[in-house]
Amino acid sequence: MLAHLTQDAAPSTPTSDQNKVFRTELTPLSFLRRTAALFPDTTAVVDGNRGTAYSYWQFAGRVNRLASALQAHGLRPADCVAFLCPNIPPMVEAHFAVPAAGGILVAINTLLNAAEIAAILRHSGARFLFVDHELYSILTPLNLDGITVIRVDDTGLPDDPYETFLAKGSPEELDPRLADEEETISLSYTSGTTGQPKGVTYTHRGAYLNALGNVIETGLTPDSVYLWTLPMFHCNGWCFPWSVVAAAGTQVCLRKVEPALVWDIFEAYGVTHYNGAPTVHTLIANHPAAHRLARPVTVMVGGAPPSPALLAQLRVLNVQPIQVYGLTETYAPITVRAWRQEWSALATEQQDRLLARQGQGRIVSDLLRVVDEAMDDVPRDGQTMGEVVMRGNIVMKRYHDDPAATAEAFRGGWFHSGDLAVMHPDGSIELRDRKKDVIISGGENISTIEVEHALCAHPAVLECAVIAVPDDFWGERPKAFVTLKSTQRATSEELIAFCREHLAHFKCPVAVEFGEIPRTSTGKVQKFVLREREWTGYDKRIY
Repeated sequence: MLAHLTQDAAPSTPTSDQNKVFRTELTPLSFLRRTAALFPDTTAVVDGNRGTAYSYWQFAGRVNRLASALQAHGLRPADCVAFLCPNIPPMVEAHFAVPAAGGILVAINTLLNAAEIAAILRHSGARFLFVDHELYSILTPLNLDGITVIRVDDTGLPDDPYETFLAKGSPEELDPRLADEEETISLSYTSGTTGQPKGVTYTHRGAYLNALGNVIETGLTPDSVYLWTLPMFHCNGWCFPWSVVAAAGTQVCLRKVEPALVWDIFEAYGVTHYNGAPTVHTLIANHPAAHRLARPVTVMVGGAPPSPALLAQLRVLNVQPIQVYGLTETYAPITVRAWRQEWSALATEQQDRLLARQGQGRIVSDLLRVVDEAMDDVPRDGQTMGEVVMRGNIVMKRYHDDPAATAEAFRGGWFHSGDLAVMHPDGSIELRDRKKDVIISGGENISTIEVEHALCAHPAVLECAVIAVPDDFWGERPKAFVTLKSTQRATSEELIAFCREHLAHFKCPVAVEFGEIPRTSTGKVQKFVLREREWTGYDKRIY
């Protein structure tokens, strides 16, 4: 057979770029084109607060109107279009319309203050800003000269300024402007937990591949109903606005996560999927309305390492967790903790401990490494910590307008995450800390995540965060910040004693403080807020 193929092979014929019948530039815009053609009457988007819905035929028409209206108002290729909106239908439309018009989408964190929003608008050079009516007052102190601002009242009525803007466009599909799949589709700004936010450049190719990875690994189909509990401004909603359309599923939008409403929507719409950080899953799982669902709901858990206790709690509710790990710089999830059949014979507690690891590269990404300072791989012993580094199709193209930061992040030909992990014998990675969060006490390293997992196993603990605090003798010691479940009580002494039953004594917190834990809008604990308070008066934040 090989000889036959070799004998019959003809010399290759030069092919012009205009005649590449064997290649189409990869872009998630193609998902909508296909789905609208094949499933025009299927429900595409539902407003979970108002109950209104659009079919794929209607949704595609709205996307085309927004795209053509942007062009008619002067949008040029590679101009940035900013959206400051919660999870409402216009945000889903923006993920298709802005790149269809040749622009770059900038989805802005809705919890930022005016100065932070101004910095993003200035850094991105946005020429358009769509802003939700509830957030419109934030713009009052800003100088928005040169930016076209459109208010989104989220009524769906003709007098809504957003609807008026759409009415100026055409429902006909625009001629595609994409010449190269490496073109920028969006700028996703980092959450800013460790410094100034950076504009992370996503490409059409990367978004396309990561979106398909979501479809494969979460099992999205035309029967899927995806509930928006993860902010769409966070890494473009982990690329799920594109993923659900690729699968011809339904997206249910929700302005904010209200656990009672979430449980109502689970039943009313037959939700099959949702995603979020551990804090989101914790709120949902611990609401009084929580109950075991008749049909399984598949969820991705990311943004912070979940505790085995949380994973076990979700499974009791028939919520099937998929542990993922990633960063803004990797289009969000770049690893997945895939289930192995041999785990079925293990005890539930063992399964949960295995599922709590971050796993390995997704089907659309390269394998990740854990390396030492010399960029050599650490032993696969589950003990030796090193930095997680990655490369491949779903790593950002660059930091926007920041070549120095890009060069630093890509040193040695790999993206440096700044996260510390161990590599297990099975090739899976398990996060142990951010570099800055490792506690060095009396020369011994303490993983804050390990302490947090121990605390979360206590039945009274809802959430916790552990940081290093100064100690005159040991240099640093762990301190825990704990939120208790509303129906439970516990003292600091009880929690410390509980930790001592599960951890080496030097790893246990020396103090426990109760109250609300500061978080970003995406659910990440803002440990720098806690650290700044505890280290006030010291010249440095580590010993």
